[in-house]
Amino acid sequence: MLSQFIGAERKRREMTQSFVAKALGISRPTYMQIEQGGRDITVTEARKLAEVFDIPLERFLKGTEVSTTEVRLPVIRGGKMGHTALPKTRVNVPQENLTKFKEVLLYILSKVGGKPNVGETVLYKLLYFIDFDYYEKFEKQFIGATYIKNHYGPTPIEFKKIVERMQKEGELEVVKSVYFEHEQKKYLARREPKLSVISGEEKAHIDDVLARLSDKNAKELSDYSHKDVPWAVAKMGEPIEYEHVFYRTDEFSRRSYEAL
Repeated sequence: MLSQFIGAERKRREMTQSFVAKALGISRPTYMQIEQGGRDITVTEARKLAEVFDIPLERFLKGTEVSTTEVRLPVIRGGKMGHTALPKTRVNVPQENLTKFKEVLLYILSKVGGKPNVGETVLYKLLYFIDFDYYEKFEKQFIGATYIKNHYGPTPIEFKKIVERMQKEGELEVVKSVYFEHEQKKYLARREPKLSVISGEEKAHIDDVLARLSDKNAKELSDYSHKDVPWAVAKMGEPIEYEHVFYRTDEFSRRSYEAL
């Protein structure tokens, strides 16, 4: 049933009933009736819920989520390298990329994590521009994360699995806060980044992206990312191709190209 699907998706995203009700412009008791199957939702409410849950409307109405992409992280088992995984489409994260991802994330948090606007959504977009801008400038990958196109902009699919591991290892802490009446998930670094993992060129690149974009809020960064060619030409729910940075408009291009 759609009501059960709505309740399950809200819980999976760790949203409160009050938060979703406010997003719909209805009271919490009225929203509870929707989850309990005692009230049908309007077309307008269905569209809004699809946006809140970041699910294409047609999938939302069918009560089906976009298929989850599996992320496989390297683990040590009996002295040998293994992988942890969930049974879905496979994306392997090499140990080198995992280490770089962790240290870059901790560096970002050490620089701008304390800003009130920097929650999970802003972090997603900062990582995207760090990765894609670097690829355009140097024609090689930096973190090399896989980004999926969704309604709120690029989403690094490795993020949650890596953060879960970092939490368990005491490297960062996840806290919930409120930013302009919106629930926000923030990340606090619990150790200093290992700068030996990040080259001087890479550090300067990160600093440039943070200086340009870290003061934008989640909506501003999401809207901004929607105008970038790699996101614009990708299909909803599918990976964003790095190669499309070479077709960027002047507003986004971080490289000077010779005239033909």
